[in-house]
Amino acid sequence: MPLGEDRNQAYAGAVATCSMCGEGTDSEPAPLTWMSSIENGRSRWFCDTCSRTHLRAIEGKLDSEWW
Repeated sequence: MPLGEDRNQAYAGAVATCSMCGEGTDSEPAPLTWMSSIENGRSRWFCDTCSRTHLRAIEGKLDSEWW
């Protein structure tokens, strides 16, 4: 299954919410500018603003608890 299809199935009928700031989106799936992450087996979403702010920590593969 292509990666995009898995993403669409995960949020079918749901609104994505940023795990850092709580910003929500009405688009399904989440906008392409948002980042997804799997941490401790859980899927987490981060808005474009939080993703840009914490880019170095994300590239360093630090868990979001360290940000």
